[in-house]
Amino acid sequence: MSASLRHDALPGQWLTEGWTLTLTQAGACERPSDIPTDSESLTAPVPGSVAEALEKAGKFDRFDPKPLNHLDAWYRLTLETAEPQSATVHFDGLATIADIYLNDEPIAHSASMFEALEVDVTLFGTDELAICFRALKPHLEKTGPRARWRPQMMSTQGLRLIRTTALGYMPGWCPEIHAAGPWRPIRLVRDGDADFDLTAFATELTEDGIGILRVSVGARSSSVIEIGCGDRWQTLEPVSDGLFSAELRLPDVEPWWPATHGTPTLHEVHLRIGGKTHILGKTGFRRIEIDHSADGKGFGVTINGVAIFCRGAVWSNADIVRLAGAKVDYEPWLRLAAEAGMNMIRIGGTMAYETRDFFRLCDELGLMVWQDMMLANFDYPAKDEGFVAHIEKETADLLANAALSPSLTVICGGSEMYQQGAMLGLGESVWKGPLTEEMLPRFIKARRSDIAYVPNSPFGGAQPFFTDEKVGHYYGVGAYCRPLDDARRADVRFAGECLAFANVPQQKTLDRHLPVPAVHHPVWKSRVPRDRGASWDFEDVRDHYLNLLYDLDPSRTRREDGERYLDLSRAAVAEVMGATYGEWRRNGSSCQGAMVLTLQDLVPGAGWGVIDSTGEPKSAWYGLKRAFRPVQLILTDEGTNGLAVHLVNETAETRGLIVELACLRDGLQPVVRGQKQLELAPRSKASLAATDCFGAFFDTTYAYRFGPPAHDVTVASLKDAVTGELIAEAFHFPRGRAAAMHPATLTATTEQKDGRWFLTVTTDRFAQSISISADGFRPADDWFHLAPTEARTIELIAGENAPAEPHGEIRSLGSRQHFRY
Repeated sequence: MSASLRHDALPGQWLTEGWTLTLTQAGACERPSDIPTDSESLTAPVPGSVAEALEKAGKFDRFDPKPLNHLDAWYRLTLETAEPQSATVHFDGLATIADIYLNDEPIAHSASMFEALEVDVTLFGTDELAICFRALKPHLEKTGPRARWRPQMMSTQGLRLIRTTALGYMPGWCPEIHAAGPWRPIRLVRDGDADFDLTAFATELTEDGIGILRVSVGARSSSVIEIGCGDRWQTLEPVSDGLFSAELRLPDVEPWWPATHGTPTLHEVHLRIGGKTHILGKTGFRRIEIDHSADGKGFGVTINGVAIFCRGAVWSNADIVRLAGAKVDYEPWLRLAAEAGMNMIRIGGTMAYETRDFFRLCDELGLMVWQDMMLANFDYPAKDEGFVAHIEKETADLLANAALSPSLTVICGGSEMYQQGAMLGLGESVWKGPLTEEMLPRFIKARRSDIAYVPNSPFGGAQPFFTDEKVGHYYGVGAYCRPLDDARRADVRFAGECLAFANVPQQKTLDRHLPVPAVHHPVWKSRVPRDRGASWDFEDVRDHYLNLLYDLDPSRTRREDGERYLDLSRAAVAEVMGATYGEWRRNGSSCQGAMVLTLQDLVPGAGWGVIDSTGEPKSAWYGLKRAFRPVQLILTDEGTNGLAVHLVNETAETRGLIVELACLRDGLQPVVRGQKQLELAPRSKASLAATDCFGAFFDTTYAYRFGPPAHDVTVASLKDAVTGELIAEAFHFPRGRAAAMHPATLTATTEQKDGRWFLTVTTDRFAQSISISADGFRPADDWFHLAPTEARTIELIAGENAPAEPHGEIRSLGSRQHFRY
């Protein structure tokens, strides 16, 4: 089963304008001519969704969605051509059960949202193209082969039999917005439009630095066909009638790296036929291997021979109504992911496949992609030949979209299928089967042998959901309300997802998009994620850690001081995420990667997203940004062994560094201080005892308790040994964060440099979780701690409607005072 590969020189006409949408009762009309002439029709964007067209017409509310899956949706377009001709219509994605008509005659049927469809047609000059998206509800209600288990998170079991997205059918966290319509582009290619068809494309990076590019092209031309990359060209040789292939070798090629470890270098690829040059796009050369550790239990991604600590987030969707797939839709989210120091995005099996534009942006930004197949939780009918054929075709289409992309790193057989069966007490022979263990790896290897394959997420270990082997989903810190040191005790090897909290948006988002009483209001609560059927939600989880970190009763604080409660909530998740990733990235950790659930919210509210649905980063995003620094400083409390200082250097250069430590009493007076200078080799980690900086014993962790505690916070700074530039900071609270709440007086001044605005913040004593508000601007850092010896200069990034000069306020958790600037 083959699929034409997507490239920049795709021929044809994109059919985006002139479409209308008409809704009818399910099954009321067999053909377009059956639609009553007095039916209401709306202008419909294509690509787009039924919900999008209705929303644009003021007939759909994404915040109070009404079901759409009980109606048939008719999309119609008049095609005008100069003369009768043969052509092919390419449908990149139809959601979901669709009948296609030309001039009132049925010409094709689609039964999968995830498959592209090509239909040969004869055009007569003026033609009517119509697509009927049949009501999905009757199909979801049909019974099929008996399932051996039934997941609770989905609202309908019929999803296991229909190849459509689970978005809209997960009531615990996703709005009930049903996917329907031509959600991916439609293209008309007339006979003679296409000079060639790219049928195979692969890159390889050898251990000695040679880049190899292999291509196959279908073409009717008798002219010379050449492939070019950089300044090198190679002639394609005929291998069969109309099929040509070549291998182009590029010595000492500049490789593609995740941005945390190098430059994501891309190389433009050209195809030349008879002197006419076509740009296929950009590609990269990298080598992927999986490191299972010395004990065979690990799962680590190695790129170009270098072990990569993978960190990032699970992607949800750029727009839950539009199911958007253009560069302009993806770019704000992915740029924020890259800015936060993420190097991997996971597209989970409950979501939807994204377009070539998604992969191209990840290529450019140095973001690896972990791609789940759209299989999640269910016991799928793997013995059904028709079902398996759908899976093979959507695999081919997925790989056709990402053919040129070095960012595609891992393909996973799906999400939590193994876990669902195992948690219900079923044996491995029941939940582990040929679909993910044999069929999918075979489908993938036949088309793309340069990427890693994982049968399911999670998998490995005595139970597939245990975290001490291969890939786990870790919620010990998080949903299961375990103490912070569980992140070490669980021996996490790789977390396909983790650290889900009801992350509170910044106050300006709440003021504009959710102006209701926090936590108490039904609208607020409706947007807080929960496991379906559970007696708790993820706000309860967040409150547990608020109490753990700050020794405060969340319900009382919420009742008596709502503003402070929200600030503590924001600070708590940033602190927990920072501490947990610090544990996983420290020297000696067996963890090789972890993905936060999720990157973005689908609607405004305290959702799992570390970025809210308006595109504004939350406190969690800032905590992750600090935790993800390629050159990093981490402190861990080793009890009677004292405070350990861990250093990480993921760059390709040796770094000359200075570690400075100061233990402060009352957040002001240094009880002891010291420093140590060292060199850290490329791609390496190191550890030292805090007392190595002091030259003598000091009870940094207050483990020996020989007397009253001498200090309430240890401040560690990592600086460049040559320039003195601050690279990273870390903090330790020997008596807990509540004991280091000081009423700091903050000062802030603004300065403009080269057209950019910067805010410099100072404090008279240690200040916890300083937050910045700036009308029309976004701070590059927020919810950070600050010592009295350090001034922090932070860029204020202008938004679309930013004023000429920034104004706002800063505050910290230890003080009720707001400081204006």
